[in-house]
Amino acid sequence: MLDSLHEECGIAAVSLLAGKRPWAKGNRVLSGDNVVQLMPSLLLDLQNRGQLSCGLSSYHPRRDQILDTYKDVGVVADVFRLSRPAKAQAILQEYAGRTAIGHTRYATCGLDDASYAQPFERHHGRQWKWFSFAFNGQLSNVQALRRQLLQRDHYHIVRKTDTEIIMHSLSYLLRGDTPPDLVEVFKTLSERFDGCYNIVFLNALGQLVVARDPLGFRPLCYAVQGNVFAAASESVALANAGFADIKHLEPGTMIMIDRGRMRLERFAKPRKPAHCFFEWVYFSNAGSTIDSKSVYVARANLGRALAKIETEPVDPSDCVVVPVPDTAKAAADALAHELGLPCVEGLLRNRYVGRTFIEGDTRQARARRKYTPVPEVLEGKRVFLVEDSIVRATTLRVLADQIRTRGRVRQLHIRVASPPILGPCFYGIDMSTIRELFAPTFLNRAYRGTLPKEQTRKMAQAVHANSLQYLPISSLPGCIGLPEDELCLACLNHHYPTSTGKCLYRKSLRRARNNDHRRAYE
Repeated sequence: MLDSLHEECGIAAVSLLAGKRPWAKGNRVLSGDNVVQLMPSLLLDLQNRGQLSCGLSSYHPRRDQILDTYKDVGVVADVFRLSRPAKAQAILQEYAGRTAIGHTRYATCGLDDASYAQPFERHHGRQWKWFSFAFNGQLSNVQALRRQLLQRDHYHIVRKTDTEIIMHSLSYLLRGDTPPDLVEVFKTLSERFDGCYNIVFLNALGQLVVARDPLGFRPLCYAVQGNVFAAASESVALANAGFADIKHLEPGTMIMIDRGRMRLERFAKPRKPAHCFFEWVYFSNAGSTIDSKSVYVARANLGRALAKIETEPVDPSDCVVVPVPDTAKAAADALAHELGLPCVEGLLRNRYVGRTFIEGDTRQARARRKYTPVPEVLEGKRVFLVEDSIVRATTLRVLADQIRTRGRVRQLHIRVASPPILGPCFYGIDMSTIRELFAPTFLNRAYRGTLPKEQTRKMAQAVHANSLQYLPISSLPGCIGLPEDELCLACLNHHYPTSTGKCLYRKSLRRARNNDHRRAYE
């Protein structure tokens, strides 16, 4: 995706279980009782979900700091010093433990510094009040929750992030002179929270909670291998760590591990799921499976669906299909196969341009550095450029110009493996206002899936292409393999699945009409 669309983060958890045969992994990873050594591997495979910061919290009952947290700004390899094995091992030994939670962060709000990195740890003398947690998502009603907290005596909120709101909400529910029932704690949270929140929670009693929000916006899976339990935002992280029987946690369900015993509990009433379709289109690793539906297969299906609606004449002698690396590749391969065209790497991605280097650059400058057209395979061709989605289109225009001038193509036809994005997201994706989106300029709220030819022509001109074709909304459920009423398509059709989401959308419309650039929840 050219517009660098991001969602909030990835979460992971590992714990030793009692009464189970030790996992015979055949190496030193699980030596002794230190499952923390699995965490960098899990987080590396969640790096696609966040590159700003990462960290872990671990529990060990024979350590002065029973619960301890290590985190910093940077990618997993840098924060955990993975290029220097001795330093990496020293970190993992210092934070060795029987249970751990981990996190990779991308922010839709909050600053890019270590204080915003997760997990968040809250110290307390009472062990059940001393806890650490990390979460994946975004609370839509964060402003209402903030006001409720500040109405209580002597509350002060430091950071502009919903993570701190969750921390204070947990702290309030853990008050008292005896340890509360954590199932009841998360049940109460579910009644107060509106939005998207997968949470991993660990306290100084060694109690671990892995919870998926009641609508299941984001994926969350788990597995048990021998005496080791693990959970992660994506199945590929568990599979690459050696776990075999990977299950998907049902929405509104939590796993609790206490004294090495694991149990599943429902903390929220069953509701119709609202799985974010973008997980299959863009966010998740192509090797992952989400709620039993393969990401790779879904993306290939999107490409085949695009091929069925192709209207341009195609000729293998002068036409090529080119994916925008990397998430559009499966769709491009499938489209090319269906049309009988070659699929070529006419656009190469520079994988060594680090985030720090491009921090101050505009989106256009990042696009020029990130992608290199290859004239040897593009020159004189009619190019079908396949992109997974278009959000703002600012960098797509730059790339189209690069392909035309440096690639010297004869024609450029852009094919998008998802429908037009017409509304903001209030559930963890950083597209927060209507005015920043490309499609609403050309399509009004009455759009229901069939693009008028005149609007399509204008959209193609706006991105400097000969033609542009989106995938219809009606194709998405079949390509993913889930019913339409189990998918969140709110940014496509304005059907927001929560009450606060509906209110924020109406507020977004008013602000767009008034030329107000603020986000609806600000």
